[in-house]
Amino acid sequence: MNVQLLIPAAGMGLRLGGAGPKALAPLEGTPLLVRTLQRFAGLRLVENAVIIVPANQRAQFNEALSAAFPGVAFILVDGGAERQQSVANGLDALLPTAEIVVIHDAARPFVSREAIQLSIAAAQSCGAATVAIPLIDTILVADEQGFLDSTPDRANLWACQTPQTFRIDAIRDAHAAAARAGYRATDDASLVRWHGGSVRIVNGSPANRKITTPEDLAYAAHLLRNNLVE
Repeated sequence: MNVQLLIPAAGMGLRLGGAGPKALAPLEGTPLLVRTLQRFAGLRLVENAVIIVPANQRAQFNEALSAAFPGVAFILVDGGAERQQSVANGLDALLPTAEIVVIHDAARPFVSREAIQLSIAAAQSCGAATVAIPLIDTILVADEQGFLDSTPDRANLWACQTPQTFRIDAIRDAHAAAARAGYRATDDASLVRWHGGSVRIVNGSPANRKITTPEDLAYAAHLLRNNLVE
């Protein structure tokens, strides 16, 4: 099936503390977005990847992408007011031949090839898939007064990652239904599940963490300097 990559990269990364888009923040001298795209290059998913960018930052993104991937075509799309609208904009820009879309955070530069491939295979067979890892920490649920209310069984709890991968009709139908209902979800897999779809969970890895804070960026740099990632 024809697979196309979609990267939401329109966030400004206020918690990271930079002056520009988070996706262009340097990680050991290379923009985060470029580090992330390099993970998909061996799978032939970089050509015609849809990159969702801040509307006033296209020139900066074009410069970074052209320098890292000369001769490669990208489809740049303006982001919306929030991530859900940004992804919807990106879905509208997919090629007519696309049958599977792989949606991956620009700020997860250490996703494994195995996780990408497993998510694509799961979406082909089930319609939707998300990469995730089992929770290690015990989760506490507090009441309104800040006291411990309950402790859910962590055997059934997973920490969500990306990529989240879908048959095109499944994710487009979910976004359209959410727009009509005014429903908001924090991720696309949850949106598909809300719409009644089944979502297969695919094992990820702790290295596939999202870079959000300066501490996350420093840790990612440590991993690179010490060859601690694939």
